[in-house]
Amino acid sequence: MDNQVLSSKFEAQYGEAPALIAHAPGRVNIIGEHTDYNEGFVFPAAINFGTWVAATKRADNDIVVTAMDYENQQNQFSLSDINYDQEQGWANYVRGVVKVLKEAIPDFGGANLLVTGNVPQGAGLSSSASFEVAILKALSALYELPLDGVQAALLGQKAENTFVGCSCGIMDQLISAMGNEGMAMLLDCQSLAIEHSPLPDSHQIVIINSNVKRGLVDSEYNLRREQCEQGASLLGVSSLREASIEMLEEAKPHMPDVVYRRARHIITENARTLTASQALKSGDIETVSSAMAQSHVSMRDDFEITVPPIDYLVEIIDGVLGQTGGVRMTGGGFGGCVVALAPTDKVEAVKQVVADKYFGETGYNADIYVCTATQGAFA
Repeated sequence: MDNQVLSSKFEAQYGEAPALIAHAPGRVNIIGEHTDYNEGFVFPAAINFGTWVAATKRADNDIVVTAMDYENQQNQFSLSDINYDQEQGWANYVRGVVKVLKEAIPDFGGANLLVTGNVPQGAGLSSSASFEVAILKALSALYELPLDGVQAALLGQKAENTFVGCSCGIMDQLISAMGNEGMAMLLDCQSLAIEHSPLPDSHQIVIINSNVKRGLVDSEYNLRREQCEQGASLLGVSSLREASIEMLEEAKPHMPDVVYRRARHIITENARTLTASQALKSGDIETVSSAMAQSHVSMRDDFEITVPPIDYLVEIIDGVLGQTGGVRMTGGGFGGCVVALAPTDKVEAVKQVVADKYFGETGYNADIYVCTATQGAFA
């Protein structure tokens, strides 16, 4: 989004120029799926798709927010009375983050906000976290609040969990707030320790949206969480982060098979995530390639969150990349996106094989986004 365009639209809407424009990126997870709520490791990158918020202060205690992407729908509420809005679902992300921010740092007043974004919704690239972090960034910059990136991420997560009603881990908000340009971020979801690894200049992040609507994701996501918690309980640990593959194999005879397989995915995925992040630091793409391939198989067979069109995309893209890059499903599952780390000189071949084969096999048209790893939220 061009800042001048956004400024002129803000002026048309509110009769004055914005005091500032805040931005927060979406994200793609390169490896480490469903490990976040198990206190494990994830390895996302912030991407050059995101949410922009233009803002000015108001003289009263109201928040007025206009959503450009919803035909300029407007939502208004008082800071002293923040309730769930049944009519305009998108507004609850704003209401939720303002409510948790007010509880944490009460010292701010009203604002006029204009919001727009270009993260594809429902694709598993975290449009909601981008939206939440952008709102927090705009308000904290507008009122010079003492809010750092980790705090912003925790508030965004709290808003989504308690106000919007989606039980998410911390990864999405934290990478949106704390991403580094040209880098992926190894995040320890237990300690919130962060370590950045440079992505190779020779490769691009290619995201292929299967356009399979992620229909089951909420109910199945919650079921996977319950199965992981059951696995941890049977292993006598507080979370699967504390479990080893040896412990799991020893306990296998006493576990339901489905719980065993869910736990095996989490334990092996944590190991793969650490392996891939270290391999990237030394430019070892073959090891990254193997880790991503094993991750996909584990999601398909042990965690059972892939669908046939996603598996087919991974298969045909792997046929192009071999060990020169990696490809796997990314996101919550049951549809959504595939992520590939592809050599720049093979990006066109990836696009071509998807164009040639995917629709004929599945009846779906894929959307392809070639991304760069970008800076976290700023205002």
